[in-house]
Amino acid sequence: MKKLTILMIGVLSVSNLIAQDFTDALRYSQDNIQGSARFRALSGAFGALGGDMSAVNLNPAGSAIFNRSHASLSLSSLNIENDISYFNGRSSASDSKIDLHQAGGVFVFANTDDSSPWKKFVISVAYDKTANHDDQWFANGRNTNSIDSYFLANAQGLRLDEISSFAGETISQAYSEIGSFYGYGHQQAFLGYESFILEPVNDTDDNTTYFSNIANGTFNQQYDYIARGYNGKVSFNAAAEYDDKLYLGLNLNGHFINYDRFTLLRESNSNPGSLVTNVNFENNLLTTGNGFSFQLGAILKVTNELRAGFTYNSPTWFRIFEETTQSVSTFVDDENGSFTANVNPNIINIFPEYRFRSPGKITGSLAYVFGDRGLLSFDYSRRDYSNMEFRPENDFVFNSQNQIINDIFKAANTYRFGGEYKYKQFSFRGGYRFEESPYVDESFVGNLTGYSLGLGYNFGNTRLDLTFDQAERRVNNPLYSVGLTDAATVDAINSNVTLSLAFNL
Repeated sequence: MKKLTILMIGVLSVSNLIAQDFTDALRYSQDNIQGSARFRALSGAFGALGGDMSAVNLNPAGSAIFNRSHASLSLSSLNIENDISYFNGRSSASDSKIDLHQAGGVFVFANTDDSSPWKKFVISVAYDKTANHDDQWFANGRNTNSIDSYFLANAQGLRLDEISSFAGETISQAYSEIGSFYGYGHQQAFLGYESFILEPVNDTDDNTTYFSNIANGTFNQQYDYIARGYNGKVSFNAAAEYDDKLYLGLNLNGHFINYDRFTLLRESNSNPGSLVTNVNFENNLLTTGNGFSFQLGAILKVTNELRAGFTYNSPTWFRIFEETTQSVSTFVDDENGSFTANVNPNIINIFPEYRFRSPGKITGSLAYVFGDRGLLSFDYSRRDYSNMEFRPENDFVFNSQNQIINDIFKAANTYRFGGEYKYKQFSFRGGYRFEESPYVDESFVGNLTGYSLGLGYNFGNTRLDLTFDQAERRVNNPLYSVGLTDAATVDAINSNVTLSLAFNL
């Protein structure tokens, strides 16, 4: 990924200086266990089944289904195909990677006291990747809205002496000082002013209104987006079997975030009266974080064939850290001649730690097991994304973001179906899943649909599983949160081939 050469570090010491918004809150709230090949082959419909390491991360009671100690690990090949539309432009992009995304082990302790209704106790530890952030695409098209609207939206109402450099002050010094004293929004206005995109109505320190040196008309725009990273979860599990019918479990989960994003907007115009004809605006964001959650789960054998499961996922309480770098360059052509203005502060903005709470989730499950021949399974989950929350709540910026979250997000349901048929040592599997959009207005992010097919072979104490799964979703990605909020529409198809090795200990 392209990086800036870093010369200085700017520490933004005010708690309400946040680089992210509600779209990033959603990114860290979608907990989709990628899982073992068998888990993925049933599209994750394992809430009432257990007996799989990834199923333990879904329902902690699932570890008590194991009769023997067990371990597994999984390797996957991920391929992302994106079709992008942006006004009159069409493009496509793809990305692929190979990843070790699941590993874990469970240890079973049978109770030798036959008179006790508690038949066994189980402890386990497991790692699962819960979200993959690797993605890249580019959008190009002709727009009637310029990037100047982004800088104007940040500048209007701010004093000129708060968004400009003092005499003898370098770009780096001014950018760092403005960020420390006034915040991220002032820095954006500073970039617009120093690159000649913005012009003050009055060239005085107390000026608070600005106009653009980019004339109205049409603009050729290209937007590059590259992201890398993932969310992961390590679960420590304890479970027990009671009276051969009831299984109870608890997970204590440690979460972590690693997310790196690069964007670059290139804009050009030949509009009459436009003093700025070319703009390149680059932004980099690095996010790391850690968090904690817990899960409570139960599986009940209603009959020998019918099982019911229930899981409660608590919210995840995150501590998040962010760094940003950015630069802008313009080509200016005025009565004094033409020149290129490069405004590259070479500053890492280090934001103060903030807290974020993702919403909890409940899952209900049913499964019917046909002895040794196979099974059918169904899971239903519900998560209210309007409960996402930045903290502390009394911070003005956080509070405004929380209000936006409450207005535009809703509770979303997820439905998962899976089936397995066994013939001798072979297992044939398939599944389907449907996830509702978390937005009230589903044009932002559409519903997700996916299917899966899998094959397994049992060698006795060892099992080898192979699965192919695919999911589709349409997402409208606004280029910026203010001003230039026009969206690139991305039709994404994610395909995975997963290979898992599982064995009894």
